[in-house]
Amino acid sequence: MLKGHRTWVFNHKPVIISTGTVGGPFEANGKLADHFDLLHEDLWLGEDSYEKAHKILFEEACFKTLEKAHLPKDKVQFVIGGDLINQMTPTTFATQSIGAPYLGVFSACATSMEALALSAFLVNYQGANYVLTGATSHNSAVEKQFRYPTEYGGQKPPTAQWTVTASGAALVSKEGKGPRITSATIGRVVDMGLTDPFNMGGAMAPAAVETIEAHFQDMNIKPDHYDLIITGDLAHIGREISLDLLKKHGLAIEDHKYQDCGLLIYREGQPVLAGASGAGCSASVTYGYLLNRMKAGELKRILVIATGALLSPLSFQQGETIPCIAHAVAIENGDENE
Repeated sequence: MLKGHRTWVFNHKPVIISTGTVGGPFEANGKLADHFDLLHEDLWLGEDSYEKAHKILFEEACFKTLEKAHLPKDKVQFVIGGDLINQMTPTTFATQSIGAPYLGVFSACATSMEALALSAFLVNYQGANYVLTGATSHNSAVEKQFRYPTEYGGQKPPTAQWTVTASGAALVSKEGKGPRITSATIGRVVDMGLTDPFNMGGAMAPAAVETIEAHFQDMNIKPDHYDLIITGDLAHIGREISLDLLKKHGLAIEDHKYQDCGLLIYREGQPVLAGASGAGCSASVTYGYLLNRMKAGELKRILVIATGALLSPLSFQQGETIPCIAHAVAIENGDENE
């Protein structure tokens, strides 16, 4: 059911019956290391290129998800996912090993929630029984494409963010036990005229606020409806900007209730400048840490707003501004709905 202008309400409340999260060595030293299913000791993952390693990350997350659900891969009816690399080759190549029909999606670092929203839509309206969804990023592969190869050791300003090496996948089904997807608000493209690719948090903050406002307006609810409202990867700068904008727009959210995946994944002292980013950031934090907290009964309702900067290396080189987007998905503890 469409509620308001752009929020889907899922009356059947599709279930996230299992998840899989895989991280790299930097994530293994991070604050949420215990919430990953698999962690690697090096960025190469035994491959001869970072792009091939990137593919392995998503492949492992998908197969870990299926293993935990005790579901053979031939039962998966669709795979929906994406990444940041040109033509999304890591995700595309990884899905070959699953063999299911594939929908590649791109919203930059907002891809995780775009894919989850579409998966829930398919399942809710009986388009599938099992949909495998996720998003992935690899620090060295992404940095090479959008900025400079990490081997150069180029200096970055304090506004820059660290691209996460991680994948997160989830299996969405029409029935079973687990957290349930109750609604999703699809974002609009917001461009405030910023051109600095080293300030993604500042660029994405207005898009996050625009989607958050739309969600509460469409659903006719207030922020206290949720135990936690969490953005994808605004990091320090973007989170502060978004909090200020929300207050100015009459949506004051308590500081402890408004968090950011890019500020949770790493521990204090790791050299991540403003915080973390990457399509695998919100995917791994949501499908690992956040859903683990829900299953433990610590959280009943959460709203995840993944944020994405829709620039390309070419658009940046041509001096274009950075359009951004944010997609929000509401998830509730399964115990309340079974």
